[in-house]
This record gives sequence, structure tokens and C-alpha cells, in this order.
Amino acid sequence: MSELESISKLLSDSINAATAKSAERELKAIETQNGFGLTLLHIIASHNLPISTRLAGALFFKNFIKRKWIDENGNHLLPSENIELIKKEIVPLMITLPDNLQVQIGEAISVIADSDFPNNWPTLLNDLASKLSPDDMIQNKGVLTVAHSIFKRWRPLFRSDELFLEIKLVLNVFCEPFLNLLKTVDEQIMKNGDNKASLDILFDVLLLLTKLYYDFNCQDIPEFFEDHIQEGMGILHKYLAYENPLLVDQEEDDEVTIIIKVKASIQQVVQLYTTRYEDVFGSMINEFIQVTWNLLTTTSAQPKNDILISKSLSFLTAIARIPKYFEFFNNDSTMNDIILKIILPNVMLRENDIELFEDDPIEYIRRDLEGSDVDTRRRACVDFLKELKTKNGDLVTNVLLSHIEKFFQEYNSSPQNNWKYKDLSVFLFSALAIDGNVTSVGVSSTNKLLNVVDFFTTHVAPDLTGQVSHVILKVDAIKYIYVFRNQLNKAQLIEIMPILAKFLESDEYVLHTYAAVSIERILSIRESISSSTLIFTKLDISNSAPVLLTNLFKLILRHGASPEKLAENEFLMRAIFRVLQTAEDSVQSMFSELLNHLLSIVSIISKNPSNPRFSHYTFESIGVMLTYIPISNNPSFMDSIMPIFLHILSEDIQEFIPYVFQIVSYSIERSNTVPASVQQLAQPILSPTVWELKGNIPAVTRLIKALIKVNYQVYPDLTPVLGVFQRLIASKSYDVHGFEFLETILLFVPLDVLKPFLKQIAVLLLQRLQSSRTDKYLKKLTVLVGMLSIKLGSDFVIHFIDDVQDGIFSQIWSNFIITTLPTLGNLLDRKLALLGIVNFITNSQLFTSKYSNLIPITLEKLVETTVSQSIANLKSEYIDLESMEEASTFGSTYSKLGSISEKPFDPVPEIDLTNGVRKYISDSLKKYNAASGNTFFSNVASQLPSDVQLKLNEIISGN
Repeated sequence: MSELESISKLLSDSINAATAKSAERELKAIETQNGFGLTLLHIIASHNLPISTRLAGALFFKNFIKRKWIDENGNHLLPSENIELIKKEIVPLMITLPDNLQVQIGEAISVIADSDFPNNWPTLLNDLASKLSPDDMIQNKGVLTVAHSIFKRWRPLFRSDELFLEIKLVLNVFCEPFLNLLKTVDEQIMKNGDNKASLDILFDVLLLLTKLYYDFNCQDIPEFFEDHIQEGMGILHKYLAYENPLLVDQEEDDEVTIIIKVKASIQQVVQLYTTRYEDVFGSMINEFIQVTWNLLTTTSAQPKNDILISKSLSFLTAIARIPKYFEFFNNDSTMNDIILKIILPNVMLRENDIELFEDDPIEYIRRDLEGSDVDTRRRACVDFLKELKTKNGDLVTNVLLSHIEKFFQEYNSSPQNNWKYKDLSVFLFSALAIDGNVTSVGVSSTNKLLNVVDFFTTHVAPDLTGQVSHVILKVDAIKYIYVFRNQLNKAQLIEIMPILAKFLESDEYVLHTYAAVSIERILSIRESISSSTLIFTKLDISNSAPVLLTNLFKLILRHGASPEKLAENEFLMRAIFRVLQTAEDSVQSMFSELLNHLLSIVSIISKNPSNPRFSHYTFESIGVMLTYIPISNNPSFMDSIMPIFLHILSEDIQEFIPYVFQIVSYSIERSNTVPASVQQLAQPILSPTVWELKGNIPAVTRLIKALIKVNYQVYPDLTPVLGVFQRLIASKSYDVHGFEFLETILLFVPLDVLKPFLKQIAVLLLQRLQSSRTDKYLKKLTVLVGMLSIKLGSDFVIHFIDDVQDGIFSQIWSNFIITTLPTLGNLLDRKLALLGIVNFITNSQLFTSKYSNLIPITLEKLVETTVSQSIANLKSEYIDLESMEEASTFGSTYSKLGSISEKPFDPVPEIDLTNGVRKYISDSLKKYNAASGNTFFSNVASQLPSDVQLKLNEIISGN
């Protein structure tokens, strides 16, 4: 069997659930072979293979490029001949591929271009531009797809000289052919108005041209586009208004047509020009306002039009931000038209919304809740209203309230038939009442003209407990609580909680999910936005927590053994985590039952991890239980967990491995013991394959540190352990973990055991300092020196460095350590460095004899740093999960468990981070001066600048 055939077979096996894991392992085992990437490209290109195999190849190739193209330091990992051949073949290949394969290869090209273009891929631009054709639109589509996959990466980047040079290079090659092709496509569309096949490919090309229009203008308007603004934007304006029945399927409600995609993409360009380049675009804005108004008032309510309506409303929102254009809206008549003709039609519930509620409830919830990335009409309308309200709150409030009053009358006249009007009223009132944004902590301020609590009492609360015409009205009531929870007092929330808890018994998916979401958010309310104190404590929910947890687990576990269905609803698992966090040890009697539920869930979802957020909160829940279980019970707790954890590790379920390492680490740290079931992991976690997945690195670092701290003898041979340190310290991305590693080794392994390795450790540190030091590296090195001085003595540090080369300590100290000291912003880092460095002056015979010439500059920097007011990054003790980056994807990023977050190591916790440091330094210097017969200050002070002498006196006097 040839190499191509064997890899094709593995790719085919990788999409079969029964063979997927083993096939993927085999593919990763051979991906380092010479020519592997090229073989994948040949498989993807092969028309003789099934499309499923080719797609599996494209997916694997994309991920292979992400993993293996460059390392974290920007160095290529593949042989140079492979790199050049891949770059030579990939563009011509992608141009010929079907759409679903193009998407994957396009992402791979974007990764390659990110590192290699333009300097190491000089042929790319001309290769692309030369393939643009005046008549072959299929080839043009491929070329433009490649171009967009490369140039779209400019959109989120910060402005820089390097970026603008790259854009200029591209524009010099692409501007003329781009505009010529845009005009050619326009002409061809006009000529082929009755030819559907031609129109389809022409509009595919037009869509890519509008996307590239945005790419080329996303950072700044190029001179070429400014000079040709009438031509370019004139064509875009034409196609916002373009209609052709051949491109419209009136029978299809949901599938977004190409003409809708083109118009939505044009609106993004128009919004960009309005927001950023109004000075050159201003003369054309009124034309676009008019065509957008027509679009919004004539486009049907079919779901396929949602993206176009959303982008059009976003453009009007951008218009409203500009004072001179807002005046167009700023009168009773126009505002009433906006409400009647644009807002109301687009926020009224549609039949397809109700169908979504019933048929795909989790999708309904994700679209409805803040933070969804789906373009919805309602969200776009709210953003537009918010901007209008910002400019003239009284006008918008009064006009909209008059309509809300009428809708309530409609509802009250026939609640059974007109229930949608109440849904509309509650939605509009909520949108009107919110000032600013709804964030993860709720609404911080409300419209001064409205009373949200009175509205709740009068219109919302009755729907919580009474009969309603449709369950959506109960969902509306719960969502109102969710949105305005900060405006309700604790007594009101306590009354509401049992009602919400009751909804957890409902079979209505959206109803019980919204109840879970609201319970979780209510339990997350803090006394203030900057406070670490939650308003609800374990005393408030000690009686209700068991029922809440029981009902929440029932809702999750009712889906049985289907991993995807079980993990579908992350909102329920997040509520479980929050209840456990609030209840603390008050549900300790349930821990065994709860743990069994969680382990059962982990066991099921590990078969196919499909929802990262659900998985994250499952492990958070296990972590929070571990924080409240008595230490005496910790071994039995871990014994019950370890079988499933060992299964996860043995099956290489990469999505869960970082979580396993964190929980095991915390257990060791808290109990100060290493159970036998954990000790067996000590050697396997040193394997290079464990460290290849970036998401593992922080977690496995923590685990090895925990093992060494509790029992360093789990590693009788330190060579492989130090091999891990060498790997980490050489990396710009992970050197911080290398320093954590080293601190633990030096402080918790006896020095007589370490002695044979100390010189090589120091060599590695200094080599990195010489070859590729960064500000971050210098800061961590300075803190390490301080910590070692505190714990092992300053003389140890000097010997440690001078053993590499006698006298080199002086260079390292004066060029790097002392100069870095004032730049330390983190309070703990600053404390450790300052305490360690004062020890060099006051407690090191070697420093004061061999390196006495360094004392004046050391004292000067010590004084300046001690009195500096530029203290940054002071952080609270509590873990604020709302502000943490949520786990939304599996893989390369590390998902930290906030419930068992590792506290930074502080070897001298008795010394306060600020005043305690200053007092320690003052006391140390005074004591040393006294021991010198009061000669130290007089001898050294005279060598310091006068302003530093004054600051030294302030420290000594305690001021």
C-alpha cells in the first residue's frame, strides 16, 4: 500500500466513530514524516477519493498547519523543501476545490500567510493577481477566495508600520485588477439579467469582491479607493437596490440567497465608510440612507432576510451616532415612522420564532440571550433604539411608551389571541429601560423616566404564578428578572427564588433553562461591581440547595447516554456550579450523590466532547466540591474520581486532560499527600507528547510542582524533570511556566540532590538571556533572584551565577536585574524582588566584599522602586468567573478552573505587599547600618544623587 493510500485509509477511519481515536493517533504519529503535508494536499486534490475522505484530509491539513508550520518563537518546524512545495501547490489547488474544501484550505493559507507573507512568500501576490480573468468567473471565484482568506486577517489587527507596509504592498498589486474586475462583474450582471446560471457565479464573485472591499479598507482608506469612491461605492449602491426574481426563492424561508449575502456584505462596507471615512464619504451617505430605509420597509419577515435587516440596522445605528445625521431622525414624525415602519415589524414575534422555540429550544435560547453571535433582528433593533435614546431619550421614550400602552390594550382585549402584543410590550419596555449595555453582571443603570420595579409588579410578576396564554409570556417574565435583577432588592429576589426553582420541574425546555439561568445570575450578584462579597450566602439557600441541585441534575440526566444531547445545555450545568459554590459545605451530606452524578456525566460526554462550556462547568462543579470536602475525606474523594480520570488520560481525551491535571493538582496541594493512584502519573506526564498540546502546559506544570512540593522523591531521577524545564524556559510563550517550575525545584528539592544540575540550570537561564530575552523574561528572572535570595540566601544566588563564569554576576546584576527592578508592576513580584535585593546589601558577605562596587547603584534602584507610586495590577483575592475568558472551544487554549485556581506562591506571607515591604527595607537598612558602626549610610549616601538621598531618609525615618 502506497503512502497516499495508507494515509487516505486513516483519514477515512478518522470519520468513523469506532476508529476515529486510533486513526487520529496514527496520523499524528506519522505527521512528522518528510512530505506528509504534501501527501495530504494530493489526497485533498484527488477526484478518485470520496468527498468525505478529502474533507477529513482538509480538516487534518488545516490543523496540521496550525500545529506544525511554526513554533511559538516564529521558527519553521517543517523541512524547508516541504515548506516551499506546500506554498507552491496550495494556491493553485485551492482555486479548483469545491466550497466546503476551500473553507478549510483557506484557513490553512491564512495561517501560512500570517507567518510567511509577505517577506517569505514573495511570489504569492503576483501568482494571485495573474490568475484573475476577465471572463473565467469560476477561476476568479477561487482566486478571490484565496485572497480574502489571507487579507481578512487585517481586520482585527492593531495599526502598525509593518501592517501598513504589507497592505500597501498588496494594494499596489491588487487595486487596479480589483476595480477592473468589479466593473466587469457589474457589466456582466447587466448583460445576463435573464441567465440564472451566469448570475449565480457572477454574484458569488461579487460577494467576494465586497468582502475584499472591506479588507482593503479596514485599517484606513487607501488613496486609490478615495480617488475612485464614486465608481466603487456607486456600484455597491446599485446592488443594494438590485432586484431580480431569478435570484429569489419566495418559497424558501430560511436559506440565505446569494443576493441577500451580497447586500449584507455591502452594508458592512457602507457602515465602515460611514464610521471611519465620513469626511470623504459624506456626500454619498444620504443616498445610502434612502436605499437602506427602502430595504428595511420592504424586505419580508422571512428568516433568510435576518442578516440583511441586521446589517442595515447597524448602518442606521452608525448614522445615528453622527450628530448632523441624527437630526434627520430627531422629530416626532420621523421617530414615529421609525418605530412603526422599522422597529415594530422587526421585533414582533414571527411564526418561525415560535417554531424555533418549540423545535430547537437551545438555539432559541442562544439567540435570545445576550452574547450570542447570531445576527438577530431584535438585537439590531435594540442597538438602534439605544443609540437614538442616547441622543434624545425623552423623545424616544415618549413615542415608544405611547405604542406600548396601545399594545397592552390590544392584549387585554383578548389575551388568548393577542398574547404576542404582551410579549412585544415587555420586550420594548425592557429595551427602553436599559441604559448602557446588559453585561454579565446585569444592568447597572436604567432610564430615569421609567420605573422598572413598578412595571415588574404590575405587568410581569402576575405571569410568574398565574395562567398565561402562551408559555413564552412566562419566559418573558423570567427574562425580565434576569435582566433587571440588580434593580430588585434582596427581599424581592428571595421571594422570587422559590418560583424560579419550581420552574425547574417543568418539561418546557426554554422555561426551565431560563429559570436555571436566572437562578445562576441571581446567586452571582455582588454587593457592588468592585466587591468580592456575594449578596447570597449559604445560609440563604441551605434549605433550597438540595432541591435545586436534584432538579437540575434530573434535567441534565434525562437525556440518557447520548453525549451530544446530555451536554447540549451548558446553562443547567453552570447553574449547578453556582448553587454548589454558594451552598459551600451546607450540602456536604449530598456530596457522594452529587459526585456520582458528575462522574457519570463526565464518563458519558468523554465519548464525544461536543460542548466546551458544558464540560468546563462540569469540572468546575467537581472542583468546587473539592474545596469544601474535609481534608480527611480527600483521599476517598480522589479514589472515587481517579478511575474515570485515568480513563481520560489513557484514552487521550485531550479536551479534558487539562481539567484532570488541575483537579488532581489541587487535591495534592490541599491534602499535602500524594495518593498511590496519583503517584503513577509522575513519570508519564514528563513525556514530550503531553507537552505538545498547548492547553496542557499550565495544568501539567502545576501538577509536577504539586508533586515535587509534597514529595520530591516521586522523581528519583531529576534529569527528565529538568528536560521539561529546559523546554519551557526556551519558549517565549511558556517561559513563565519554566520559572514556576524552577522555583519549585530549587526551593523544595534538597540542594545536595540538585548540586550536579545547578550549573547547567544557570547556563540555560543565561543562554536565553543572551539569545532572545524579552521584558517578561527579565521580570521573571529578577523575581526569581529575589525569591532565591529570600529562601536560599544571597550568597547562593551569586555562586549559582558565577559558577557559569567567574565574575559574570556583576554583568547580569548591573545590566539586567537592577535595571528591571523599577519596571515590576505586579505587587507580589515587586515585593519578592525588593526583599530579595535588600538582602544582598544587608545579609550577603560575598556581595559586600566581592561586589561592593555594586552597592551604590543597587541602593539607588532599591530606594527609587520602594518609594515609586507606579504600583499596578493590585488584584483582589476572589476569582470573578464573569470576567474570565469563557471556554468556548477545545484545544490549544488553556481553560483555567476558577474554583480551584492556584494562588501565587508567597514565601513571606507575613509581610504586607506595600507598607510591610517598606518597613522591612527600612528595618533591614537601619540594622545593617548599626552593625557597621553607623558608617554604612554615611559612606554610601555620599555616592547617591541628592534626590535619592532624600528618598532614602524618608524610608529610614518611616515617612
